Amino acid sequence: MDDMHGNSPKTLRQDLLKQRKEFAAGQTYAQVQDRLIANLNQFLVKDGNSLQTIALYWPIQDELDLRPALIAWANQSPRRRLALPYARSDKHLDFYEWQDGDVLIPSQYGVPEPSPKNLLRPAITPDCILIPCVGWSSSSVNGKIHYWRLGYGGGYFDRTLADLRQKNPKLICIGIGFDWQRLNDAKWAAQTHDEPLDLLLTESGLLP
Repeated sequence: MDDMHGNSPKTLRQDLLKQRKEFAAGQTYAQVQDRLIANLNQFLVKDGNSLQTIALYWPIQDELDLRPALIAWANQSPRRRLALPYARSDKHLDFYEWQDGDVLIPSQYGVPEPSPKNLLRPAITPDCILIPCVGWSSSSVNGKIHYWRLGYGGGYFDRTLADLRQKNPKLICIGIGFDWQRLNDAKWAAQTHDEPLDLLLTESGLLP
């Protein structure tokens, strides 16, 4: 994106994070959160059997907490695994197995991460990645809708997704967001290096 789209991505990101903070403190938040979690649980019931490892995120800055729903999913079968991302110095993410109660270490951004030195929690390649969105948009290409994520600006997920999709073409990447975070082309347009999301989950449902 460039300045012809109005505000810079940095300003837009700051505005959206401020709105999210206000939204999380508002009266409707609990209800919207419950609807989104219910939609996640529907997805896990419908497609959860075909997945072995789901990568989630540790919620920061008013991000939606998906951990209870995913821990419940993982506890239903011994073959199911959860994973958390670890940010490497080259701005790629590795994923390590995570279990509730594990000791985590803060990243340079203050995000709790798994320790790569924990031999009991090996590196793992997820079948499905759940990614929080600061904002999101959609575009239609040859009749197929693509969803795009506006993140925090580090580019970690785009680099990581590009690598993982080469290793695992069946990888499912789901953006987690709210309906109000949807951006039109006048506000933000994805760049050529942005990796599309496979699906987008909001309080309205799973958008294909």
